[in-house]
Amino acid sequence: MSVEDPSSKPMPTVPPDRVVVTVGDVSLTAAQFDQIIEALPEQYRAAARGASRKQFADNIVRVLVLSQEGRKRKLNENPAFQTQTMFLVANTLAGLTFQQISKDLPLDEAAVRKSYEEHKSEYEQVHARHILIRMQGSPTPVKPGQKELTEDEALAKANDLRKKLVAGADFAALAAAESDDAVSATKGGDLGTFVKGRMVPSFDEAAFSLKTGDLSQPIKSQRGFHLIRVESHDFKSLEEVRPELERRLRPDAANKAIEDLQKKAAVVLDPEFFNLAKQ
Repeated sequence: MSVEDPSSKPMPTVPPDRVVVTVGDVSLTAAQFDQIIEALPEQYRAAARGASRKQFADNIVRVLVLSQEGRKRKLNENPAFQTQTMFLVANTLAGLTFQQISKDLPLDEAAVRKSYEEHKSEYEQVHARHILIRMQGSPTPVKPGQKELTEDEALAKANDLRKKLVAGADFAALAAAESDDAVSATKGGDLGTFVKGRMVPSFDEAAFSLKTGDLSQPIKSQRGFHLIRVESHDFKSLEEVRPELERRLRPDAANKAIEDLQKKAAVVLDPEFFNLAKQ
């Protein structure tokens, strides 16, 4: 007997013009079914296209059945229905228009560069090496045959290793021999380049406060004590972060464009109804 979870199986694909739902005189193709899903909040789309596809289709069927019954009862001729329908159509079209404006609107290069300078600290990155000295309670495993060090013993060992480094010992060689971080030890303690917030707070604060070439004092974390040496300080380039900057700027730019459209539109609000009359 198979124990495979059926929800884990990929859902079948069919030609986009194939009719997949029929309710009375209404038919929906696979492409139309997907267009309806696209109108859902983003967090629900994957499920509606996958494991919950049949459940979503059942909801569509329910809506279409009730809609057809409403037409039989001539509820679609009700003025309230016509007003609500007008606004629902307008609201849907407005959402699509906003998306297109946000996507197609050219961004001012000066605004992109200004945003980069304003948020530049977020794009600071450090290339660093470290040596980890494990202490009791650390989630890092003890090396085979190695003694379990108390916090005081681990600190003492870290200070001893720091003295050796200050005296000229090779950091990479010492990290390979002494570091309890098995992954980085094989690379001479090299952690590569990282941005703020990626490391634990105490490590992060120390690494970004050090100048290039500086060696830290022992820095305590839940893993033990770290000796950190900063190899370089720099910032992600404008081109590296441009997509992120543009995602930030586009909604505001689109809203500004919409404000301009509103100013040009013939809008009249009844001053008495909206209490706009001068006092």
